[in-house]
Amino acid sequence: MELHIRLEGRKGLAEQLYQQLRSAIDSGHLAAGTQLPPTRLLAEQLGISRKTVAEAYSRLTYDNLLSGVVGRGTFVSPRRALQASDVEPIALAANSLERWQQRATVLGRSALEAPSRYDFVGGVSAKSQFPFDQWRACMQYALRCSQRHSERQFPAQGLPELREAIAHHIAFARGVHCSAADVLVCNGAQQALDLIARVLVEPGTRVAMEDPGYPPARQLFLAMGADLQSVPVDDEGLCVEQIADGTQLIYVTPSHQFPLGMPMSERRRHALLARAAELGALIIEDDYDCEFRYQGPASDALQRLDRHGLVAYVGTFSKTLLSELRLGYAVLPPSVLRAACVAKHLSDWHSPSLQQWALARFIGEGHLNRHIRRCHDIYAARRERILARLESDLAPWLSAVPASAGFHLSALAAPGVDVELLVRLTRRVEVGVYSLAPFFNDVPVRPGLLMGFGAIERLDIDPALDRVRDALQQLS
Repeated sequence: MELHIRLEGRKGLAEQLYQQLRSAIDSGHLAAGTQLPPTRLLAEQLGISRKTVAEAYSRLTYDNLLSGVVGRGTFVSPRRALQASDVEPIALAANSLERWQQRATVLGRSALEAPSRYDFVGGVSAKSQFPFDQWRACMQYALRCSQRHSERQFPAQGLPELREAIAHHIAFARGVHCSAADVLVCNGAQQALDLIARVLVEPGTRVAMEDPGYPPARQLFLAMGADLQSVPVDDEGLCVEQIADGTQLIYVTPSHQFPLGMPMSERRRHALLARAAELGALIIEDDYDCEFRYQGPASDALQRLDRHGLVAYVGTFSKTLLSELRLGYAVLPPSVLRAACVAKHLSDWHSPSLQQWALARFIGEGHLNRHIRRCHDIYAARRERILARLESDLAPWLSAVPASAGFHLSALAAPGVDVELLVRLTRRVEVGVYSLAPFFNDVPVRPGLLMGFGAIERLDIDPALDRVRDALQQLS
């Protein structure tokens, strides 16, 4: 490596070299593990004697700043981590810091917790079914597009070809009424929620959402300073009549209520749209996994019924494809779209262009629809097996909540079942099941389990549920 050393005069050269090297190490310009030039080479570069360099290196080694490795050379030693006692912090004059610091960010499984052998974690798709070969070809196509693309900037709203592909796909799959001009490409559905909240929520803005509901959405609105109202749900979905006056934003999951799973009835959907029109409120429709339906006629998205530009439709490819893609989208009313595009541009310029080109190609060549059909059959078999067990030997303790879409279902616990203890007991036998309790906020908790079937193989379901049954018998 090249060192920037400046020696003045011909006196005290070892001291000068020592001080400059020490300063570079202390400042971080010479990072831990950096190899220094051999004494002979550095002496030649500086025009000084090798003895002078060796003396400076020796002093730095004595100070534990350098260490020699036989046969390899001299390296900067690892530094002690900065301790809290080493600094005198000054309180920052930012009232919003605590509002963000107290927000919870983990959903379902702890980030530090290893997955169980048999894992019913929700929201995780079947990675083993992902068509990696087709995606690889689409990424190669994206690289060729990048070579030919001369513009230095890309639209914050998303590449036109991907927005066009998304508009066609969701019109066919979910009945969403939109064109490419209405679509905003985001880094996952969570960024779509963030952008909508950024442009609509100020401290004190009244926001209504389902209870139980999606914790990251709740935490996001609270971090923005929202006056959050938790609205209970019943068998038909959100209890619309309980939405408070003055509400400006309503967050719902009408096609597959998260986490319980029941769909919002047609009557309730019309009531929700009427209430939003009365309030002048925007509805965020989070349609996170409803391309997978198993029974009954397919219900279109709530957005399809909207006649007044009151619904922001949010979707994601993290559930249908891979969570690692981090690509989602929002279909927004014009005024909200313009503001959200500005917020998107200011926050991250645009979503990754290579992945946008690849996804546009992936959808256009029919890979997405084929993948959804293939996964639908796999998820349906897993779902049927779980339901069969819930209706047979697990019936004394658990009962499934009726649901017709997605790739998780919820099971409510019978009175007397200690769900939190059950979760701990099953964890000991390498089965991951998850309590519904963290999804409740103000309304009383309905004890039960959220059981995802995206991450568990069909042949693993019975051995896993055998262990759950044994744990329930132990509790009884």
